[in-house]
Amino acid sequence: MPMSDNDPVLVSIGDIAVTRTHVILPQGKFPLRGATFTVQDSTQVDSGIPAWAIVLTIIFVWFCLLGLLFLLVKEQRYNGFISVAVTGPGFYHVVQFPPGPQTGGWVSQQVNHARAIAAQA
Repeated sequence: MPMSDNDPVLVSIGDIAVTRTHVILPQGKFPLRGATFTVQDSTQVDSGIPAWAIVLTIIFVWFCLLGLLFLLVKEQRYNGFISVAVTGPGFYHVVQFPPGPQTGGWVSQQVNHARAIAAQA
């Protein structure tokens, strides 16, 4: 495969860019052949009653008992991170993403695309 300096970026994962023949990192440009991509999802989801619902319950419980319905409100909080690592001959780089409801799917899709490009290199 001829190497070209002006290959377009086909997929970008944070500060990792993948062309047809290279992986471009902040440390430099490395050959794509032999590169492996891994994903680690350390996301934790907590569910709880938000503070505003507790305050509104305290305020409205004195006026009517319907204020207790605010205690039924649940809020999801995402903790942790999703990291993507790329390794190859002479390089290693990790990028982290904040957790969220759609982040895991997006990161997996981007990494699978990068793996498919690397398989063709």
